[in-house]
Amino acid sequence: MEVELTNEDLLALAGEVLDIESRAVDLLRSRLDDAFVKACRLCLDTPGRIVVTGMGKSGHIGSKIAATLASTGTPAFFMHPAEASHGDLGMITEQDSLLAVSYSGETDEIVTILPLVKRMGARLISMTGNPKSTLAAAADAHLDVSVVEEACPLNLAPTASTTATLAMGDALAVALLKARGFTAEDFARSHPSGSLGKRLLLRVADVMRTDDAMPSVTPDVSLKDGLMEITEKGLGMTAIVDEHRRILGIFTDGDLRRALDAGVDVHTTRMDAIMHRNCKTISADVLAVEAVRLMEENKIMSLLVADDEARLVGALNIHDLFRAGIM
Repeated sequence: MEVELTNEDLLALAGEVLDIESRAVDLLRSRLDDAFVKACRLCLDTPGRIVVTGMGKSGHIGSKIAATLASTGTPAFFMHPAEASHGDLGMITEQDSLLAVSYSGETDEIVTILPLVKRMGARLISMTGNPKSTLAAAADAHLDVSVVEEACPLNLAPTASTTATLAMGDALAVALLKARGFTAEDFARSHPSGSLGKRLLLRVADVMRTDDAMPSVTPDVSLKDGLMEITEKGLGMTAIVDEHRRILGIFTDGDLRRALDAGVDVHTTRMDAIMHRNCKTISADVLAVEAVRLMEENKIMSLLVADDEARLVGALNIHDLFRAGIM
């Protein structure tokens, strides 16, 4: 039967849930002892992978823990314990460690495979809410994630317990990350499609326009021809280069507005008479995020890419960086 709750009732219940779960996580701090250190050492000494397993809600939490470990420098994957008894146990080798998650510590599907895991020589780390359970007793290292109460008003649905387990998993993953000397660049390499990965991996060479797509004219051409090059290439500017492709200057849409305001004749004025000399350039092998910094610092929308001899090798504008996900 549906219960009629006021807005205040709903907010109060939500606040109570958060309070209960916050207390559950806070209690974990007092349990950070030699067992946690041993679990970390076992993971660090594991030559293979950390195989995480769990049933039901613990399985969902275990899957997240495995994903967090894998993305922070500890090779890991999730194995469903029910499938393990039907062939997937072959995923585990003696080089691996099994991280088993079960709040009761008596989950049949996990307890069933424990003797086989121990027999093959894999190490066992457990996370349970019962330090005297079968799983806890069999483990080489046990992490206690018990809670005083669930946030569920019936004290039945896993809520505070799953939150506590996930938090302990995060604590383990971050401790291992630090111990392995895992860096932001390492994180980016495992997240190449993420915004951080793009900022730390993509270089100017990956996003710049090259060859016929980069605008350039010689200094003796008229402003009219320069405008045609700007329009055709669509970067809002053109480089002015000598016969050896060395950069002499740049001419942008902004320079055009200023030239027209000054009454410049587009047919007779040469590009070297109105180009902006000593323009900002960037190297192709630096991170693309450096191009963003240079543009913001100098309040410009485009950049020319030059080699060590100041020759034009590419060009890009702010829209190229947007499309690449750098900004």
